[in-house]
Amino acid sequence: MSDKKQVLSPLPGIFYRKPDPNADPYVKEGDRVKAGDVIGLVEVMKNFQEIQVEEDGIIESFEVENEAEVTAGQVIAVLK
Repeated sequence: MSDKKQVLSPLPGIFYRKPDPNADPYVKEGDRVKAGDVIGLVEVMKNFQEIQVEEDGIIESFEVENEAEVTAGQVIAVLK
């Protein structure tokens, strides 16, 4: 898996792929992203933490559904 990078959740909470329920997702599978791009949010106790990619790449897959619970260190997405 050397050519693939994992994007991990920094904290436990609820993962959101959209900034609000009526908006489009930040990114979709197949989208090209650059380091620092936001791909989602994790909410814990009404506080939202942006999830950013650390490297340039292409979103290969999301490992978590929108509005699913995540744990700290859980893989949210895979980049290639």
